[in-house]
Amino acid sequence: MSISRIYTGKDGESHIEELDLKASPDWTSPQVAKSIVFRTTPPGQFSDWHVGPRRQFVITLSGEVEIGLGDGTKHRFGPGHVNLIEDLTGKGHTTRVVGRVPRVSATVPLE
Repeated sequence: MSISRIYTGKDGESHIEELDLKASPDWTSPQVAKSIVFRTTPPGQFSDWHVGPRRQFVITLSGEVEIGLGDGTKHRFGPGHVNLIEDLTGKGHTTRVVGRVPRVSATVPLE
């Protein structure tokens, strides 16, 4: 399992960093969550520039997603990957479902 954090930098752009659970023991303790939502998104679905609506985990259960950043980089994540969404301001990021199968994801809003 891998976890990435998408956050807004001082430059107002979204950035991605890998979280190392061994270096961040606070992530191995319980996190307070409000709910969970499951979603199926078809291949090719594209969401233009947007920020996260709140701090939340988005877990890819199947399929593949591509996250685009303002610097032009694109990052692909597949089944089992967890994104911690913390880019709540700024330009945001794009998302596209890539591959031939729908993406099934679970979104867990955090308090």
